[in-house]
Amino acid sequence: MTIRATWNGAVLAESDQTVVVEGNHYFPEADVHAEYFEPSQAHTTCPWKGEAAYRSVVVDGRRNDDAAWFYPEPKDAAREITDRVAFWRGVEVVEVT
Repeated sequence: MTIRATWNGAVLAESDQTVVVEGNHYFPEADVHAEYFEPSQAHTTCPWKGEAAYRSVVVDGRRNDDAAWFYPEPKDAAREITDRVAFWRGVEVVEVT
């Protein structure tokens, strides 16, 4: 099953190797199109996954702040999402056939 993340007409990520945690598809970093991302200063903490860092999505001059997140050093319970990125804030994540 291939999963695709899009926003503002751009494919941000596409993979058949996503990991689903709490209903979110985490894409391997290698399957994420880095040209659409800028660093963010935002961070949040999950009790069992650890500290999340965020990236903003920029496509054709439009910006979606903190729309992608990842865990730079996930806790052991969440090690399966190491080097993976998930999306929210209007990014559409769907199965493609």
